Amino acid sequence: MSHTYIVIGATGGIGAALCRRLAAAGHTVHAIGRDAAKLGALTAGTGGSFAVADVTSRAQLEAAIKAAGPSVSGLAYCVGSINLKPAPRITDEDVERDFRLNALGAFQAVQFALPALKASGNASIVLFSTVAVAQGFASHASIGMAKGAVEGLMLSLAAELAPKIRVNCVAPSLTKTPLAAALTGNEQMASAIASLHALQRLGEPDDIAAAAAFLLSPDASWITGQVIGVDGGRSSLRTKG
Repeated sequence: MSHTYIVIGATGGIGAALCRRLAAAGHTVHAIGRDAAKLGALTAGTGGSFAVADVTSRAQLEAAIKAAGPSVSGLAYCVGSINLKPAPRITDEDVERDFRLNALGAFQAVQFALPALKASGNASIVLFSTVAVAQGFASHASIGMAKGAVEGLMLSLAAELAPKIRVNCVAPSLTKTPLAAALTGNEQMASAIASLHALQRLGEPDDIAAAAAFLLSPDASWITGQVIGVDGGRSSLRTKG
């Protein structure tokens, strides 16, 4: 059965992989991002649609989501940031930006999409956290706060919107996306970080997209209120020492 899904942050590594995976499964994707050319290329020939929006603009985000139509089966908010600084160097502007992009944007996206999600009768929302929330990593204070808020938002929404709308969170470890290029582009650094994972590699965008697509789908119809780690074992396994 074909469904319509909204993917916000569709031109990022994970968002684009999710759009491609959903379209390949025969679903209709309404892709939202900042780059019209990339959005057009992503949805071309799929029967999907796109809208250009900056998630920090409430008006743009609302208009882009409403353009998806009166009924949608799911929403994935794939927007993220990587802001790694020791606490003394973090500014108020850093904290506000990370919170705005990751948490407030997710909340507003859900608000705007709720009428269409409710109209479908049985819908799913997927938000994105990070392995760093549960583990606690140095230099992650700003992004850890923001993604911790996302996990709290997910739990509150899962309780409030049940039983008709499921809400879950995917928590990746470091993934080879354009956003993470400063870390993954350095071969020595990437190899060192990969060695901290039980599976001895970094994540690929499709690793994360596969989990998100599953959570959006009816196959996950009895899963809600969960943080799903897709992290190569980083959150729970230590294979050395």
